[in-house]
Amino acid sequence: MKHLILAFSIVVTVLWTALLPAGAQVNVTQKNNHVSRDGLYIDAAFTPGNAANLTRDMGFNGTISGNVHAQPLYIEGGPNGPMVIVVTASNNVYALNATTGTAIWSRTDIGPAVTSGLPCGNINPVGIIGTPVVDLASRSLLFDALIQGSPIKHFIYSLNVDTGATNTGWPVDVTTAVPGFDSPVHEDRGALAVVNGIVYVPYSGYFGDCGDYHGSVVGVHIDNPSTVAAWRTAAEGGGIWGHSGVASDGTNMFVITGNTFTNAGDPWQPLLSTLLTSGRRPIGSRSTKATPIWAAVVPFSLMCLARLLRTWS
Repeated sequence: MKHLILAFSIVVTVLWTALLPAGAQVNVTQKNNHVSRDGLYIDAAFTPGNAANLTRDMGFNGTISGNVHAQPLYIEGGPNGPMVIVVTASNNVYALNATTGTAIWSRTDIGPAVTSGLPCGNINPVGIIGTPVVDLASRSLLFDALIQGSPIKHFIYSLNVDTGATNTGWPVDVTTAVPGFDSPVHEDRGALAVVNGIVYVPYSGYFGDCGDYHGSVVGVHIDNPSTVAAWRTAAEGGGIWGHSGVASDGTNMFVITGNTFTNAGDPWQPLLSTLLTSGRRPIGSRSTKATPIWAAVVPFSLMCLARLLRTWS
């Protein structure tokens, strides 16, 4: 399955960009192309007539190591020409030449992906799962990696997208930076977002709903990674499971949560816009995923998180 995912993502990107007029520049810096997660791509050259004549470029060979869960990204404007950025669950990061597939740079030294020691889950190995984001202003590639160790920890990385070098002050050790954050029961499935100079990383639990996990968002200043703030659901569970992760209207952040373990009257989350309230489970129940869940958009507390980070900056 990993080869199908990788081949489709990269082949479509290469053929699409071949249709661009000379001098035009396209960058796909994040999940679904926009922070709104609308998935809208507009290119005047990509017409039904041109699309009918597309053929696979057999000269492109983007061979990499590891399972690909995240959306590949496409970056132009650097010294090495157009690049396809790919991350894998084995904690490998690649910048591939968009024409040939040859590695411009690669990082295989991020740290070992987790293959044991998690209390539950259905992904193995677990390393970089969520889609990264590129901040073009600073030419930074940002992602979350789960690294095997004693203890297992999440780290938020920032690399120079043109060279692969780790930027000064990174990575951020989430377990240390966020009091009460338990890395082994949290997973970054969702895409990262950069809004107003802050990178936001969403977390869920694992398949099996093990441990005391909470849907969480960690925000880190791109230019000052020592400035970290976090938000989480008040009740247990409520993971941010969706692949789209954090969405934004350019000012506020929005996430979708599910699998909150609570009874009527228990704390959930203040100032909440609920989309679905079809059922509840008692705190501590881990019986089945089939039990109806809660899902909600949670903009208000994330607004407070963003304002707090801007104040600290």
